[in-house]
Amino acid sequence: MADAVVVGSGPNGLAAAVILARAGLEVEVYEAADAIGGGCRTAEVTLPGFHHDLCAGAHPMAVASPFFRAFDLKAHGVELLTPQVSYAHPLDGGRAGLAWLDLEHTVDGLGRDGRAWQRLFGPLVRKWEDLVALIMSDLRHPPLDPAGLLRMDPGIELRMARRMIEQSTPLWGLRFREDIAPALLTGVASHAIRPPRSLPGAGVSLLLGALAHVAGWPVPRGGSQAIIDALADDFTTHGGRIFTGHRVDSLDDFADVRAVLLDLAPAEFQRIATLPAAYDFALDKFRYGGAACKVDFALSGPVPWRAHGCDRAGTLHLVGTRAEAVAAEKAVAAGKFAERPYVLAIQPGVVDSTRAPEGKQTFYTYAHVPNGSTADLTEAVTAQVERFAPGFRDLVLASTVRTAATMPAHNANYIGGDISAGAMTVRQTVFRPAPRWNPYSTPLRGVYLCSSATPPGPGVHGMNGYYAARHALRREFDVLTDPLELLTDHWRN
Repeated sequence: MADAVVVGSGPNGLAAAVILARAGLEVEVYEAADAIGGGCRTAEVTLPGFHHDLCAGAHPMAVASPFFRAFDLKAHGVELLTPQVSYAHPLDGGRAGLAWLDLEHTVDGLGRDGRAWQRLFGPLVRKWEDLVALIMSDLRHPPLDPAGLLRMDPGIELRMARRMIEQSTPLWGLRFREDIAPALLTGVASHAIRPPRSLPGAGVSLLLGALAHVAGWPVPRGGSQAIIDALADDFTTHGGRIFTGHRVDSLDDFADVRAVLLDLAPAEFQRIATLPAAYDFALDKFRYGGAACKVDFALSGPVPWRAHGCDRAGTLHLVGTRAEAVAAEKAVAAGKFAERPYVLAIQPGVVDSTRAPEGKQTFYTYAHVPNGSTADLTEAVTAQVERFAPGFRDLVLASTVRTAATMPAHNANYIGGDISAGAMTVRQTVFRPAPRWNPYSTPLRGVYLCSSATPPGPGVHGMNGYYAARHALRREFDVLTDPLELLTDHWRN
């Protein structure tokens, strides 16, 4: 009999499984799909030889995450390839904002707004480890090292708070004089699938924007599946067992297991468990947010971007001006479709030649749509790309679409196509998934949540799994060692 079971094999589930197995426990992972990885899988979905990331494509958080820094992806064979331009934001007329890996290079390209960009991000870039410790905390306790010392400069809280207030209020228009820099920043804020002028949007833009100038927004050679395979290999090396094609329908299956960790959305937890009325009611109030319509393309060559520098970017935000981005995200928040949707695009071929046959390219996009949408946005996405890259249509060899409504069939955590596993509102950023001091524990003895529906929220960083595993080890097995020490010490040995 296993000591612990993890349900779900996304990055958080496998992070928890790795930690538990390295602590010497017998651990099993159950995955409903036929392949592990959740939102971090790679597959041939258009044509043979074209390898597409199914959801997560670029990984600034994986580079910065305390869990992955301790796990050491490079030592486990994962090669993270970093584009010269972390992200680009083209505008009409052949112009574009370019967030280069080098902050000063970015500043030089933003004209009169360059110094303002420097003042916004310079202090965060210099203190990026403190910023990560703050944002990737459990949002309940100050991050402490094993000796009980604060892991961050307390001043980072003030710096971040001031910038978040600025970028979530009408003050956000005072810093910049031209239109490229504010559009560049707003494109990142829209990752939250919320109106960009909001506290969650500001937090996302400042964290991801800072990381763009630290280690960039890398893509793994061969695809995001490389991260999952590294975690799985480590897990099985330490005795873990993985069962795919096994959909868990009742927690009663694990009644005799001391710890069960669920890499599941709250709705999925409710489906498989009988919960106390108050907690069940709290999960009923958990809201799912705007969704994604994913469109993948197989191309006969590189995208013909009109603006200089976009051909060097790993990630692009295709929506136009700040005003257009705000209008597009407000429409989605209101349950409507934007005439010109926000489109996030990734072109891994700028650094990774293994993703497609020689001379050809994979091209990843998703558009923001209302939750549960059945609309196929292939044409709208194509038009938005063509807007900034005339001739794009002529390069398309094949495409495939995954609408928001079909997302849950491939990943049950994406309720209605919400790839964030819960709306990124202020309340749900802090109180994910319910207002509890320990958001990972549940009223059921030995049952913990470790999905993106817990703090610190979505992203391939493994920290949700880390925190849930830490609580399970302490409460169920009296293991008090910091899980990060388990990772580094075992690997050194």
